[in-house]
Amino acid sequence: MKKYVFAGVVALMGTSAMADGIGVSMAKFDDNFLTVLRNGIQTQADAAGLKVQIEDAQNDVAKQLDQINNFIASGVSSIIVNPVDTSATQAMSDAAAAANIPLVYVNRQPINVDTMPDNQAFVASNEVDSGTLETIEVCNQLKAAGKDKASVYVMMGELSNQAAVQRTADIHDVMAAGKCSVELTIIDEQTANWSRDEAQNMMTNWLSSGTAFDGVIANNDEMAIGAIQAMKAAGIDMATVVVGGIDATQDALAAMQAGDLDVTVFQNAAGQGAGALDAATKLAAGEAVEQKVYIPFELVTPANVADYAAKN
Repeated sequence: MKKYVFAGVVALMGTSAMADGIGVSMAKFDDNFLTVLRNGIQTQADAAGLKVQIEDAQNDVAKQLDQINNFIASGVSSIIVNPVDTSATQAMSDAAAAANIPLVYVNRQPINVDTMPDNQAFVASNEVDSGTLETIEVCNQLKAAGKDKASVYVMMGELSNQAAVQRTADIHDVMAAGKCSVELTIIDEQTANWSRDEAQNMMTNWLSSGTAFDGVIANNDEMAIGAIQAMKAAGIDMATVVVGGIDATQDALAAMQAGDLDVTVFQNAAGQGAGALDAATKLAAGEAVEQKVYIPFELVTPANVADYAAKN
């Protein structure tokens, strides 16, 4: 399967094949990044005059599968899924394939991405780039701060999620490949499940150990912000540590402009949503689409943060 880059928001095509609407199952509504993605789908659908029904799976795999089966039973022309658990997508693909209804995964890579039927696709950003960009820039900023050796904590997302696994692997890969400009040591790495609150509690526990550290590398912005909140509550000067996240959410950009967050990576949620809707529309019309559509990640630092303030 060939890959190509979808840059920017995709132009959508209306078609009579969409008369029965598009069913959309989101992993959960209560997530800042996924809210932007969901709004991107809805906005582009409204602009193209397409009917979409968006459901909240509430982070429940069984509930999500039920939603997909209900979409199939109601006769939707295509389905978009943001998977709760990327290792549980085979059953979703099988159900859609049995009904001959096109299915598009968005943002989170399904376990069966290389064996999907021809009328299924995956639209996201390449996670190999996300953690790599983040980690190299964290290293560069530590070096710029005069460090030759540095110790960091790593906060992982949900371990059932391919993005969390890959972003964490990216950190280790950068270190193993000698791409870090300082000698980097990971003090500890644990999952905070993408959550700001869990990350704040985790950072508070780490701080209680009294171990000296130079930075935090988080798999997403929400956890990075939680870590920042814990550090600020403990009276730590944020100018003395380097904190990185991924997604470039509005909250993250505000934290960067305030001098608290040092690195994030823009993931075009609205672009992913529009790309998924475009693929679902075309598949429903019987058109061929690329099965892997990657929208590029972009590094965000205090030097260019103003350029991204209006992108989410």
